[in-house]
Amino acid sequence: MNRTLAPLTLTLLLAGGGAAAQAPQYPVGYGPNPKLPEPEKSLIPTVNVAETNVWKGDEKPVAAAGFTVTAYARNLDHPRWLYVLPNGDVLVAETNAPPKPEDSKGIKGKIMQMQMKKAGAVTPSANRITLLRDVDANGAAKTRQVFLKNLNSPFGMVLVGKDFYVANSDAVMRFPYEEGKTAIAASGVKVMSLPAGPLNHHWTKNITASPDGKFLYMTVGSNSNVAENGIDKEEGRAAIWELERATGKSRLFATGLRNPNGMAWEPKTKALWTVVNERDELGNDLVPDYLTSVKDGGFYGWPYSWFGQHVDARVKEPRPDLVAKAIVPDYALGAHTASLGLAFYDSNLFPTNYRGGAFIGMHGSWNRKPHSGYKVAYVPFADGKPSGPPQDFLAGFLGKDEKAKGRPVGVAVAKDGALLVADDVGNVIWRVAPAVK
Repeated sequence: MNRTLAPLTLTLLLAGGGAAAQAPQYPVGYGPNPKLPEPEKSLIPTVNVAETNVWKGDEKPVAAAGFTVTAYARNLDHPRWLYVLPNGDVLVAETNAPPKPEDSKGIKGKIMQMQMKKAGAVTPSANRITLLRDVDANGAAKTRQVFLKNLNSPFGMVLVGKDFYVANSDAVMRFPYEEGKTAIAASGVKVMSLPAGPLNHHWTKNITASPDGKFLYMTVGSNSNVAENGIDKEEGRAAIWELERATGKSRLFATGLRNPNGMAWEPKTKALWTVVNERDELGNDLVPDYLTSVKDGGFYGWPYSWFGQHVDARVKEPRPDLVAKAIVPDYALGAHTASLGLAFYDSNLFPTNYRGGAFIGMHGSWNRKPHSGYKVAYVPFADGKPSGPPQDFLAGFLGKDEKAKGRPVGVAVAKDGALLVADDVGNVIWRVAPAVK
């Protein structure tokens, strides 16, 4: 079934002289109580990677009605993640996977390596962070500067006071920051090692800080699809870590999260939320990726179960005790959408119906027919919780020929309120703002 994202609609039915609201209809595999089919078993998994056919000339994605899209920066080198500094400067992590020779061994590993090449995902990492400043009359950055270089597959970034932190694929690094400077020349200091090594299957590591700046939070994805490499290879992984800045003490904050990426603080409740890529090879409509609040000490099922207590029979060493306490995620995002980016809209430029909701960068599927994802979706929020079906906000990354013109990853709200989207196949940062009337 094609997972076309439905707009938020509430149908009013006249009954007994009054108006009664019908519950909104969610697409299959989406929402707080998703409809989920039975798992499908297959000796050969579905492999349906979209070949690349990148943007030509003035081609660009299609925004929701009332918005316009411009290229904020072009000709970048695999831009994956974004961070907006307090002065409005935009930082872009130009990055790709580090060497991980153990991850491509065996028949399955070699097939996946070939498919990733087909998708334009196997290129040497630029290992740098680029700074973009200001916006010209055409919606593009006025200046571009290399901000940090010689990193190790960097991904997440966060500034706390004058300390700028980067989550490399193997460690959290701290650098001195001076407002207005366009580059950091100082060497970084390692403040925490992160699980890595020659396997390092999910290599991207994100980072954010608590609102009071006392703690850092880092995402670490699993080393496999469903622990097929052995549970010993998953130590410290499929988790969000917490690091106390003052003492350097670290602990596992939440576990059982197969591949968490985007993290953000919900504006109303100040709770930490994340988006998670779930497991593959159980059919076109399983298992849905999800958006969820993150509870301290919470366990979210991986690898033993999915979406609560749905047991994964493929796991060689069952843990019914952990399955019993697995937390059901708040909101399903559809199977294989590869939901990565997350940003709550906390500005005033967009219409009021977007304020407080979540924008999600969906990188796009490889294990599904037909494709899913390849767009930026918007999930409305009310009282700190998702309040309706997802809406297409930025689409058109997948052409009618089923080839990918681009693939959205990180999303961020610029200081002026525009939405920025990192497109790592198109090598563009897109800027979405209300159309000028």
